[in-house]
Amino acid sequence: VQLQASGGGLVQAGGSLRLSCAASGSIFKINVMAWYRQAPGKQRDLVASISSYGRTYYADSFKGRFTISRDNAENTVYLQMNGLKPEDTAVYFCSVNGRPTPVALSTDYWGQGTQVTVSS
Repeated sequence: VQLQASGGGLVQAGGSLRLSCAASGSIFKINVMAWYRQAPGKQRDLVASISSYGRTYYADSFKGRFTISRDNAENTVYLQMNGLKPEDTAVYFCSVNGRPTPVALSTDYWGQGTQVTVSS
């Protein structure tokens, strides 16, 4: 399973960005899809996740500003980010838990990350 993230960039404070992450390759089933972020010198933190049934979870810092969604037909997860702040500057990673074949165990896969920079 390969993950390709896109949509990052430079935006002014208060602006919006929409991140996308498409899964490709040998995919039998995708369970949870999620976004994490990692700021320079800090650990990687969970931003939001979404189950295959559409149940969402948000870390407290992002509730009301960020929205996670997914397109199961396209094996793609999105992160709509509104009201961006300079402290949101980080590399954003998508992660997918899934099985490449019916008999394989569920495994976590990671994308390469996309840079989001918010200027003040």
